Amino acid sequence: MMASGTAGPCRIGVDLGGTKVEAAVVDVEGTIVDRRRLPTPRADYAATLETIGRLVADLEGRAGRTMSVGVGMPGTLSPSTGLVMNANSVWLNGRPLGVDLQRRLNRPLRFQNDANCFALSEARDGAGQGHRVVFGVILGTGVGGGLIVDGRTWTGRNAVGGEWGHNPLPWPGDAERPGPDCYCGRAGCIETFLSGPGLRADHERATGLGWEPGVIAAAATTGDEAAASTLQRYDARLARSLAGLVNVLDPDVIVLGGGLSAMGHLYQTIPALWTPYVFADHVTTPILPPTHGASSGVRGAAWLWDGE
Repeated sequence: MMASGTAGPCRIGVDLGGTKVEAAVVDVEGTIVDRRRLPTPRADYAATLETIGRLVADLEGRAGRTMSVGVGMPGTLSPSTGLVMNANSVWLNGRPLGVDLQRRLNRPLRFQNDANCFALSEARDGAGQGHRVVFGVILGTGVGGGLIVDGRTWTGRNAVGGEWGHNPLPWPGDAERPGPDCYCGRAGCIETFLSGPGLRADHERATGLGWEPGVIAAAATTGDEAAASTLQRYDARLARSLAGLVNVLDPDVIVLGGGLSAMGHLYQTIPALWTPYVFADHVTTPILPPTHGASSGVRGAAWLWDGE
């Protein structure tokens, strides 16, 4: 951990998640030298601002100096209004998070979608290092993506670059139509099938058992046929969804993140399943686990000030 007054250029990255808020001091080499986390005050916007403020103040107090701060957040800030849009932490939507948090911390801040921060970290010195076009996938409480081109986040004209989780599940079967309802107001979004809650709900629909993803994965390895069938459905849906992504972007590498990326079988099954759906005679795109795992969010957020 960082000692008070430690020398050397550092920045603070904040990862505003659905269950926890983490802040970390990151040096120029990407090493996390101090970190703090608190539970996310769900459904309480004012308390969310206060939590981030407390974490930053704590880290700066221990370091003995003020640092630049980058924030990885669910959803993004609308280019048109400056308000939060598309956050699965729905109490943030429609709120002026950028303005309010900059006022709370009394400095300029930089914001990016949390999946973009993950992808930036993995592209810079992680699993995607050395590749021009890196797509980082989040498979967790929600499903998101971040696109990095030549070391920079590609957010797009409408700030929705990489938001593949809110497209329809590709090539759905009859049993997959119209699909589960999504918080975004539509039905059958990729997120409703491939998120952790989506996997749990799929198993419950098939078996009546509301098991968490880790329990399902563990049961499948011990011969539970129903759990194995649930994972087979999940794998097929992920393969189709990533095939659609390859058909549009054709990235140099895909890096999986989020809690479900820990299911090690995915890195063998998906390349074996997606070939019929990719519009190419041979698919060579690597699908890789993250190098920095859960730390990529705060690392990428800190690096939003790169070059300053």
